[in-house]
Amino acid sequence: MDNQRLLIWAIFAFLGWITYQTWVQDYGPKPVAPAAEQAGETVSAPGITAVDEELPAIADVAQADTVPGAAGVATDLAATSSAPTITVSTDVFDIVISTAGGTLQGATLKGYPVAKDQPDTLVRLLATEGREYSLIESGVRAADGAAEATHLVDFDAARRSYELGDAEELIVPLTWQDESGVTVEKRYRFERGSYVVGLEQVVTNGSPTPWRGAEYVRIKGRSTEIERSMFDVDTYSFVGPIVYNGDKSEKLKHDDLIDDGKFEFSSPSGWVGSIQHHFLRAAVPARGTEYKYEVQAAGDTATSSAIRRSLVTISPGSTETFATTLFIGPKLQEQLEQVDETLKLTVDYGWLTIISQPLFWLLSFVYGYVQNWGVAIILVTFLIKLAFYKLTESSGRSMAKMRQIQPRMKALQDRYKDDKQALSQAMMDLYKREKVNPAAGCLPILIQMPFFLAFYWVLLESVEMRQAPFALWITDLSTRDPYFILPLIMGAAMFGQQKLNPAPADPVQAKVMQVMPVMFTVFFAFFPSGLVLYWVTNTLLSIAQQWNVNRVVEAETKAQKAGKKGG
Repeated sequence: MDNQRLLIWAIFAFLGWITYQTWVQDYGPKPVAPAAEQAGETVSAPGITAVDEELPAIADVAQADTVPGAAGVATDLAATSSAPTITVSTDVFDIVISTAGGTLQGATLKGYPVAKDQPDTLVRLLATEGREYSLIESGVRAADGAAEATHLVDFDAARRSYELGDAEELIVPLTWQDESGVTVEKRYRFERGSYVVGLEQVVTNGSPTPWRGAEYVRIKGRSTEIERSMFDVDTYSFVGPIVYNGDKSEKLKHDDLIDDGKFEFSSPSGWVGSIQHHFLRAAVPARGTEYKYEVQAAGDTATSSAIRRSLVTISPGSTETFATTLFIGPKLQEQLEQVDETLKLTVDYGWLTIISQPLFWLLSFVYGYVQNWGVAIILVTFLIKLAFYKLTESSGRSMAKMRQIQPRMKALQDRYKDDKQALSQAMMDLYKREKVNPAAGCLPILIQMPFFLAFYWVLLESVEMRQAPFALWITDLSTRDPYFILPLIMGAAMFGQQKLNPAPADPVQAKVMQVMPVMFTVFFAFFPSGLVLYWVTNTLLSIAQQWNVNRVVEAETKAQKAGKKGG
């Protein structure tokens, strides 16, 4: 019984803590936005330093890029945003490309509204200003003062508008040529149904001397740290850069970049990205080629994440193609794996990934047949319950036997009410004779909690379930029930479940158990409705299982008594 009491209070403490965290998030003091952000000022990111000492740093091209907050901070950005643009429309997003450097400066996702009740306000992952500020710049730098096409030079484009239409693939070319004969063609490749953007920078050396240089790609954007709320799915703990060094992924906090300086490494199988809740911008170079990766802070609200290949020599009359894969879109795990198996690490399920990842796979598999995430949650909950049926059945049998011996337990309590030690010994003897485990009731809760938390992270992190409808009034499984109907059903189901289980012998514990359905109803009122749906389904299945076990144990007991009388 002490074990049960400890577990109950531990659950209350956990739920109370996350409720407090949510209260602080919703009603506590809000952080003051930096002055630049309040004024709507655009922040630029710092430049890329060279991989090789012979190669000049990108910062040498635009020194204003490294002085956030100064009057000239927006020098290169102004050139980009005011230059002629190319619009690209596919079936999944609208892209804006600046002819200044061929920079990707706009990306609006079709089919992903900012909020369920704002269907016309779409998520923007690239923009030149405001809270959505983010750019993807690219170019080639040259050693020895040779011709180079950085993100600041002007490219020529044959058209100002492209549409994918009925085609499966669309290529958008931009060209630049130097008087020396060096030509750079930048090609963006788009495919139907994909958020992957192929980037090729083709350098043709038409000069009489060898050309030495390398490509670079950098993602510039905002980086902020927000207190995570377990109930508000629109609040996420991290907006900023993430890297993969070939062994593990790591999110880089803005404060650490300011305190510790530039973060850098080299790897033949790495990538850089910028994440926010459900969405990702990433640059993934070709595997097997050594690249240098650099991430650094730019003032109070921005960071720069860059990749840079080692020097390549191109002979006169020869051509070299630098290829990088970009991803600009929702963190759809199937598409992320197609780019690179490790890119799905941007979907952060936390320390329960070992459960959450298989759980998501199972939910996706079931969803493929039923085409409804709510129905998928119900069916997967049933499968989980089935998988642990034998384990929880033994616990249920102990609970059923405890229910049967309650009158005898009550008699012992009355007999030894003034002798706690004797009562404890008598109770232990009774449990031993009847082969009852008083702690068995803890087992179902212990099994449920990891899956409860895993379901929470899957609902929170998986963009596939973002704004997903279930039925009737549940139009978004990732947010709370707007009418609190599911939590009330859950509270009623928990109350019914208690009626099937034996009442605790401890009066204090019995009172706590009576209040628990009410407390859980209040707690769950603010959880994502998909999570409450899981708990309701699990509770109803537990009721059905315990009812059946009680019926079987009662029949067995009657049969045993009849056998004794007959003997």
